[in-house]
Amino acid sequence: MVDERGARRGVLPIPDRPHLGVLTYDAKDPDTAFPPIQPLLPPAGAPNVLVVLVDDVGFGAGSPFGGPVRMPTAERLQRGGLTYNRFHTTALCAPTRAALLSGRNHHSVGMGMITETATSAPGSSGLRPNTKAAVPTTLKLNGYSTAQFGKCHEVPPWQTSPIGPFDAWPTGGGGFEYFYGFIGGENNQYYPALYEGTTPIEPEKSPEEGYHLTEDLADRAIDWVRAQKALAPDKPFFMYFAPGATHAPHHVPPEWSDRYAGEFSDGWDAQRERTLERQKQNGVVPADADLTPRPDQIPAWDEMDPALKPVLERQMEVYAGFLEHTDHHVGRLVDTLESMGALENTLVYYILGDNGASAEGTVNGAFNEMANFNGLAAIETPEFMASTKDKLGTEDAYNHYAVGWAWAMCSPYQWTKQVASHWGGTRNGTIVHWPAGIRSKGGTRSQFCHVIDVAPTVLEAAGIPEPDFVNGVQQAPIEGTSMVYSFDEADAAERHDIQYFEMAGNRGLYYQGWSAVTRHSTPWLPHEVLPPLDDDVWELYDGTTDSTQAHDLAAEMPEKLAALQRLWLIEAVKYNVLPIDDRRFERLNPTIAGRPQLVTGTTQVLFPGMRRLSEHSVLDVKNRSFAVTAAIETPEKDATSGVILAQGGRFGGWALYVVDGRARFTYNLLGMTEFVTTAEEDLPSGRHQLRVEFAYDGGGLAKGGDVALYYDGRRVGSGRVDQTQPMIFSADETTDIGDDYGTPVSADYSGASRFNGRIDVVQIDLGDDDHAHLIDPAEVARIATSRQ
Repeated sequence: MVDERGARRGVLPIPDRPHLGVLTYDAKDPDTAFPPIQPLLPPAGAPNVLVVLVDDVGFGAGSPFGGPVRMPTAERLQRGGLTYNRFHTTALCAPTRAALLSGRNHHSVGMGMITETATSAPGSSGLRPNTKAAVPTTLKLNGYSTAQFGKCHEVPPWQTSPIGPFDAWPTGGGGFEYFYGFIGGENNQYYPALYEGTTPIEPEKSPEEGYHLTEDLADRAIDWVRAQKALAPDKPFFMYFAPGATHAPHHVPPEWSDRYAGEFSDGWDAQRERTLERQKQNGVVPADADLTPRPDQIPAWDEMDPALKPVLERQMEVYAGFLEHTDHHVGRLVDTLESMGALENTLVYYILGDNGASAEGTVNGAFNEMANFNGLAAIETPEFMASTKDKLGTEDAYNHYAVGWAWAMCSPYQWTKQVASHWGGTRNGTIVHWPAGIRSKGGTRSQFCHVIDVAPTVLEAAGIPEPDFVNGVQQAPIEGTSMVYSFDEADAAERHDIQYFEMAGNRGLYYQGWSAVTRHSTPWLPHEVLPPLDDDVWELYDGTTDSTQAHDLAAEMPEKLAALQRLWLIEAVKYNVLPIDDRRFERLNPTIAGRPQLVTGTTQVLFPGMRRLSEHSVLDVKNRSFAVTAAIETPEKDATSGVILAQGGRFGGWALYVVDGRARFTYNLLGMTEFVTTAEEDLPSGRHQLRVEFAYDGGGLAKGGDVALYYDGRRVGSGRVDQTQPMIFSADETTDIGDDYGTPVSADYSGASRFNGRIDVVQIDLGDDDHAHLIDPAEVARIATSRQ
């Protein structure tokens, strides 16, 4: 394609062309003439683009789609734009995001599941091929300013350390010129682990000062877009705003949760019925839509322990407040665009969920989801849950709601997040707003759409072709279908008429109104015995008369079902879905899975200044003996204090540190109990070796052990840890040398954690009594998928 400015946009970067006019000897010669240097711009009229992707929101959660959560910003955009009520995702976070940003199916770009379960199979490698450049790259190389704010879970675990490589990071190979957010599946909203570009940074204020991650992301996005329009007003922007909300932990100031006090007292069954009625009134589902039945795996509200119901109500109140709070801050960004005069020509996608609502909070929900991740959910008894009810949503909790609420938030469809076979896992309400480009206002569009359709829509709206070459590499075609055809033609025949779905063996096919689906596994049942793939029972639904997949026609129309099953297989071959991989332990084991592992062996050397190291970046000390040795120099005058090494945080972890001149080792069990060992004498001034040894009891997982502290090889303290965490310390907290970023492992140093002496080196040594082989493979798989 050659546009009116002569730019050949099929090859990116656009090749420079030499000046071939008259070349003079003397620049003062009157015939000296060169064309002026012009900044690269997209075709005239290309809109700004804002893509908002909210996390873990089911179709029936927000008010624009009949849900109980009030979302005035989404409703405002809905009134001025279009409501898409048949928009679909992949049923899981990282795959949806990879598909969104590339315009290709998730297996086509190596994201068959999440990066933590990557294998050497092309469809599940966790690596996007260079033949399928991300749309931000295409836009940037066509003259757009590009920025991402919030969550990025597309970085393979072996590339998440501070040394990269950064090929999969937003500002590495992702095509974004600016990134402010976090790497991984979830984050503490009050104490997040943040990056600016590829550099770890800390929030500028504390929760006590009013800090919340969603507000911070909105502040940064507002600052960026103001600067962009002030300094390059003729240049459009592409902004991807992807807050960690509303993924667990469900963190929001109480004044937002309190707005919903008492609104969920009749439980999730009644909530689904209310939601369906509103959905019919709003026209987001047909008037004859049927409410799908509650699966046997989900208890009825009336079956729940009466003593637990007040806690369950509060869980949903907190979630509702969290989602409304998120919508409020999206509104601040929209208001900013309007005040600058930019909203008129900004194509806004407001996608309410990267999958269905999360059913990873267990049947009872969780005060600290790390307990469940460690197989210790029984610690959170109904009595304990009742005692912590008022802390839900605050910085003192790491909470998640019960499975029943997730199911209710996916009304009126079957199932939830992770279940790619049914609409509850994949149908997400979406709003498109573009005053300058869409004449229709307030209408509903019911053409089948998928997240891979966003990229080609943006390119068509901008007048930019799919590139043939990017950075010298020939590109594979975009697999999505532009939605522009439906913008001003409500009854246009849908163009995206076939789409496969697959996640952990849950699979389905949509084709011209029909769907054939089979559920292979249940997200919250890790010990479920999975049947052979060929034994899975398929269901058949006619979407032209049954919009909610409520009436299975498989027994009545076996030939139709067989035809769609065959089509699923054809699509699976086309897009790298095969082999279907429902393995659990094997996918979590890097050696078996065939992916790189960043840290190996039994010894790791760390240095001062190393911080924000993920659990993938540090030797695993769980379920075994270990020792930590630090070569340090203590100050001459002041009492020695501060952290030598800390892993994890308030909700689980351990730390070696010094308080009032004496060394301490604290093991924090799930934020419930701290086991503290203190040296019996002060550290002398000067250069020393400080060492802690943990002797694991053995005999299984999560056992205790004996602790010994040493100064220069001399034993100076001993203690006991009665129980340990077997699986994971934290989903977002990190390992730090010389300080403890995020939440503190111990309250001993919550005010000041920086070590006031000098650290030369810290070494971790593992014992030969590793019990990791006893870990239930199903538990490992459940934890990995629940952290996305």
